[in-house]
Amino acid sequence: MRPPVSLPRTLDAIPETWSPRIVGQVNDAHLKVARIEGDFVWHSHADTDEAFYVVEGEMTLELRDGEVKLRAGDLWVVPRGVEHRPRAERECRILLVERAGTQNTGDAGGPRTAPERWA
Repeated sequence: MRPPVSLPRTLDAIPETWSPRIVGQVNDAHLKVARIEGDFVWHSHADTDEAFYVVEGEMTLELRDGEVKLRAGDLWVVPRGVEHRPRAERECRILLVERAGTQNTGDAGGPRTAPERWA
């Protein structure tokens, strides 16, 4: 049995931004935490939705037809196939829920693609 996970301590231990760490699994979905700051890459996930929950700070999910602003305590689900770009003006700490094996950069790939790893 795994011990309980402290999201604040786990987030404090992540040294870099845009490098999600898996903190749990529910059925076929991974729960991931990440520190984000600045702009990420435009991307989409053709076969899976992606949930963003803001633990601390503020972020924006840019969409091709608008944007969604999230503050601490807010949750929003990007539907599968919707192109989006997360960004945060200052450091923001988030919890992600997405299907296990989902690449963080989706269809975009590139140097910001992070390996799946447990915290």
